[in-house]
Amino acid sequence: MEKEELFEDIESHQSFTQKYLGLSLGKFFLFVILVIFLGVYIGILLYGTNSIEVLLGLQDYEDYLQSEVKNLKAQNAELQREYFELKEISAQ
Repeated sequence: MEKEELFEDIESHQSFTQKYLGLSLGKFFLFVILVIFLGVYIGILLYGTNSIEVLLGLQDYEDYLQSEVKNLKAQNAELQREYFELKEISAQ
């Protein structure tokens, strides 16, 4: 009978979080705040101004610009060839 009384006494003194989660109320709130801040931090990393999304977009834009440079160099070479041909014709 003493053991049952001790268990009932312990259960009556425990808070909800101690009873069901094994944490004191202060530790539970600290854990919840930590999880919220961690979630906000990860959200900023994924969707903020310095995010992975922005990085991938800039890499795609860099690839586009590099291909554009190649195209413009090819056009420039063609136009220079045309120019020198016309210059040669006009010199004759």
